[in-house]
Amino acid sequence: MTSDEFVRRVEALRPTLYRVCRMQLSVAADREDAVQEAVLRAWKKRGALRDESRFDGWFIRILINVCHDIQRQRGRIVPMEALPEPPVCGENPRLARLREALAALEEKQRMCVLLHYIEGYTVKETATMLGIGESAAKLRLMRGRMRLKEMLSEEVFGDV
Repeated sequence: MTSDEFVRRVEALRPTLYRVCRMQLSVAADREDAVQEAVLRAWKKRGALRDESRFDGWFIRILINVCHDIQRQRGRIVPMEALPEPPVCGENPRLARLREALAALEEKQRMCVLLHYIEGYTVKETATMLGIGESAAKLRLMRGRMRLKEMLSEEVFGDV
């Protein structure tokens, strides 16, 4: 992979990288550090990538590992729901509630839901990125959907 191709692929992944980091790390500076460290690690190991068509999954797996490293190093393993980010001005309240519900999911389920439903990766690609089997990914997706439905329907039907 040429350096120009590497840069182009990383730039195309940028929005996804920050969404993945947002689900893992609550501090914006940590998210910036994670993306930069992932780019550095991927650049150094780009020769180890055998199939360039798997670049996205390979890179996201590196990013997830970097996020875990940062959590361990900083000792800031804080549930995302404990430190919600303020809603963006003019953000739809339903979208803000969905974001909060996603943050409240268990990490394993949250990452599967994010990669599959929000980023659009297949179940197989999601499983590969997370280093799990397809059946485990499907189970996490099912449990995540059920938990989201439960959390979001409590808000809608809570007063009835």
